[in-house]
Amino acid sequence: MGIVRNPDGTLLVPVPAERQHPTDDGDAGSGAKAGADPEPSDTGPTTRLLHPGEGGYDEALAEWDLEQNPDREPVVSTASGRHEAMALIHALASSPDDDVAAAVQGLDDPEACGEALRHVLVGGVHSVEAFSAEVAEAEGGEPLPAHEITTIIGEVLKVLD
Repeated sequence: MGIVRNPDGTLLVPVPAERQHPTDDGDAGSGAKAGADPEPSDTGPTTRLLHPGEGGYDEALAEWDLEQNPDREPVVSTASGRHEAMALIHALASSPDDDVAAAVQGLDDPEACGEALRHVLVGGVHSVEAFSAEVAEAEGGEPLPAHEITTIIGEVLKVLD
């Protein structure tokens, strides 16, 4: 099962089964023998719902984006793509009622903009925070919290894909 992006921006992420390790007396709680490899447990959740701003969300969103097109080349951010991405994020953050699809259609180079945004996500939360500060410096206003920027980036990438 892959990562599922819900319409509200949350991500449903698969959680690997816990492994049970044998104890010193050889009892693993599931009949495993001492010295045997750990066995996956059938207990516990198999998925986790991540909200924007929650630990691991940025990384999961980057992985979700990669799952959408696994044959995509590694992301490369260009100066023009990053500039257009900053303007787009600022516009969408300033007017949350704006249609993301219409804003993306108005881009001069949607592919370069998408690559720049993917590059931000791949860098993790610190990259998102730095991008937010860069947007505020270039476009005016205060830096947005990382989870808000990540949510907007997710919406843009969904339209681009």
